[in-house]
Amino acid sequence: MKPYLFASALLFAISTSLCVAQTGSTAILEDFKPSTLNQPGQEYPQVNSQRYARFRIIAPAADSVRVSLGLGGRGGTKLAKATDGSWMGTTAGPMDEGFHYYNVNIDGGKFNDPGALNFYGSTRWESGIEIPAHDQDFYALKDVPHGNVQLILFPSKSTNTSRRAFVYTPPGYFENPKTRYPVLYLQHGWGEDETAWSNQGRANLIMDNLIAAGKIKPFIIVMTYGMTNDVKMGGLRNFDIKPFQTVLLDELIPYVDKTFRTIAKQEKRAMGGLSMGGMETKTITMNMPEVFSHYALLSGGTYAPADIKDKSKVKLVFLSCGSKERPDGVKNATTALKEAGFNAVSYISEGTAHEFQTWRRSLYQLAPLLFKD
Repeated sequence: MKPYLFASALLFAISTSLCVAQTGSTAILEDFKPSTLNQPGQEYPQVNSQRYARFRIIAPAADSVRVSLGLGGRGGTKLAKATDGSWMGTTAGPMDEGFHYYNVNIDGGKFNDPGALNFYGSTRWESGIEIPAHDQDFYALKDVPHGNVQLILFPSKSTNTSRRAFVYTPPGYFENPKTRYPVLYLQHGWGEDETAWSNQGRANLIMDNLIAAGKIKPFIIVMTYGMTNDVKMGGLRNFDIKPFQTVLLDELIPYVDKTFRTIAKQEKRAMGGLSMGGMETKTITMNMPEVFSHYALLSGGTYAPADIKDKSKVKLVFLSCGSKERPDGVKNATTALKEAGFNAVSYISEGTAHEFQTWRRSLYQLAPLLFKD
């Protein structure tokens, strides 16, 4: 998953009231507020109305402090030392809307920001910052009926252990014991795990809001670890899908169908994933077309018509990415699929790259298309 590079900038806060600071030719508004992902009671990091982020780290004995933004934490923003031993700095430019990972480099060592909550990404727990989005209402926490995200442990003979998954059941699941539901198996990307779609992606809130608005029929979402993180970034060719395919098809799906009130039929089962999870989705759906009927690749590649051997088994192919990725590839692939007779839909997230705002928006667009009669 591609990190985002931000040039270094040096800026001090000159007032707690509204004022304007200058950096180069850009006027930065001093209307900074704490990020919504801060630890309780912590004032930093902060975000202003222009989507700049400001960081403050207490490290009186340090010689250098830099905040590295993006998955993997490359590039970053240099902080400047104040007389009280704190270090402060502001990003050189506005950040993309949505969620971002970051870490703090102090004298060459990598640390998390004690002011921010942590999220699993880049094969470690990273600090997180939320840049308010103009369309954030669709994943906001609202006064609507909420579903349940439940941790399950399912037996896995192939890995000789019990494995973990998170299952979203929609509002009304427990109150209506005779109702059965379709299922979406939703995969995370490289460096992440089964917590990503709920924590970073807010998949449960997206679903709750869509259901409350009457825009979708309720369905279950299952999120499990894709066994991806032993692969080094850039080493995708070394990834073997077989162990995860066995866990998913032979162990997890039977367990879910036995434990939850699913509609255990191919036409009511979907698989999707972001980034490397999209690669997993493509590979498994091509290998086992009798298992899933709805396919979704979110910044995770494309299908060609020749990839799908039996068109009659596929009800939907959904392809998406950010406008800062490679949208032409997604659009062209969708056109080719449509011309070949597939129900194919593309979505491009405007102004975002390989990041969770792209995938939040993609899920929001995907969900109403799934399991339509």
